[in-house]
Amino acid sequence: MPPSRRQSRTPLSNEGSTMLKLKLDRPIVFFDIEATGISPRADRMLELCMVRYCPLRGEDRYNQRFNPDGMPIPAEATAVHGIRDEDVKDCPTFAEEAQHVLDFIEGCDLAGYNILRYDIPMLAEEFQRAKLPFSTTTRRILDVQRIFHQKEPRDLTAALQFYCNDAHIDAHGAEADVDATIRVFEGQLQKYDDLPRSIEALDQFCNPQNPSWVDSSGKLRWQNGEVTINFGKNRGKRLRDLVEKDRGFITWMLKSDFPPDTREIVQNALDGKYPTKS
Repeated sequence: MPPSRRQSRTPLSNEGSTMLKLKLDRPIVFFDIEATGISPRADRMLELCMVRYCPLRGEDRYNQRFNPDGMPIPAEATAVHGIRDEDVKDCPTFAEEAQHVLDFIEGCDLAGYNILRYDIPMLAEEFQRAKLPFSTTTRRILDVQRIFHQKEPRDLTAALQFYCNDAHIDAHGAEADVDATIRVFEGQLQKYDDLPRSIEALDQFCNPQNPSWVDSSGKLRWQNGEVTINFGKNRGKRLRDLVEKDRGFITWMLKSDFPPDTREIVQNALDGKYPTKS
């Protein structure tokens, strides 16, 4: 077993987790990532903790630290999560563990705190570098932060205090954060009777889809059946026109820190393939 990976299984009891009150039609994985920085494209994963809940079964845990493939850990990042270069020098790279991670989340929905903006894009980038397929298209996403911000706008530490009346002592450690996230979500299930109990409805609650968006982040938008830019100085311009007249902008998009699905659409356009509105 690679250094520092811990796996365990805990059976669920009828008097145990509030998660039993959630209508699970397939496994759901709560996860949290610590990294060398906040850029999914430029930074590297340092720690990943995953807790998988299965219908009528117990929970499975995976906790692993990673060598960031030679990238030094900035002091400001260490100040947040406490992980130093020497702590991970003998750990595997993400690429070496990628298949195991992919197997762990196979057929699962995903959950966590602020995962739509940070953890999922970071995971997608790491899988892309490891040359393994990863998509959220068939997965439902439960972002506990979205629930919290819609109900009580604060951060994870305040959420734990609000819902559980407890201090988040080990904040910014992956395992402590994912445990806190689970406790906060259980508190939300107890507090809000109107909160959906099915993952399908929670996915719609946390991640409402704008029908005008072409990609998951809304950087590209449908307008009169054409893909257009939805940000900055080129807002409203057709993607196909920019491919023909402004290759510099297209190249910048491909090299910048946009989500993988945005870059894929832009790259396909550069290759002459454009999506069609269904």
